[in-house]
Amino acid sequence: MRYRKLSLLVPCALLLSACTTTVTPAYKDNGSRSGSCVEGGPDSVAQQFYDYRIQHRSNDITALSPYLSDNLAKLLTDASRDKNHSQLMGSDPFSSRDALPDSASVASASTIPNSDARNIPLRVELKQGTQSWRDEVLMIHEGQCWVIDDVRYLGGSVDAPAGTLRQSIENR
Repeated sequence: MRYRKLSLLVPCALLLSACTTTVTPAYKDNGSRSGSCVEGGPDSVAQQFYDYRIQHRSNDITALSPYLSDNLAKLLTDASRDKNHSQLMGSDPFSSRDALPDSASVASASTIPNSDARNIPLRVELKQGTQSWRDEVLMIHEGQCWVIDDVRYLGGSVDAPAGTLRQSIENR
């Protein structure tokens, strides 16, 4: 009888200890960040980025750097100094069309099933006048920030020299 109680108690204790064990995320180190951050989740930061660009109508990488990964900001800064990238940097490098959109609507990240995700692609609906198109922005977790790490050009009659912003810069 004594061993029977003990044999019931041990599995219950193991089950209880499993419930109180701390769960660690899928990744341990999400990298460091040297620049400042914009607060919010991936969709909020992406929406703030597009709103800022539409309001200021500028490709000033220094002003945009809080929204961009450190790596992408460096790549764009180097590209802005290179005459081979003057056409890309003179248009809208963050969109598959040459002209800056009048409005942008970033899809919600609430449908992303993995809360431990280190990168999240988000669709962006862009409009200029009567034209509308979609692109995709890749958000990554860098330090404690969500930042843009790339843009995939999906917009129909794509004016971009390659399929993504990074490819457009690196393949020149």
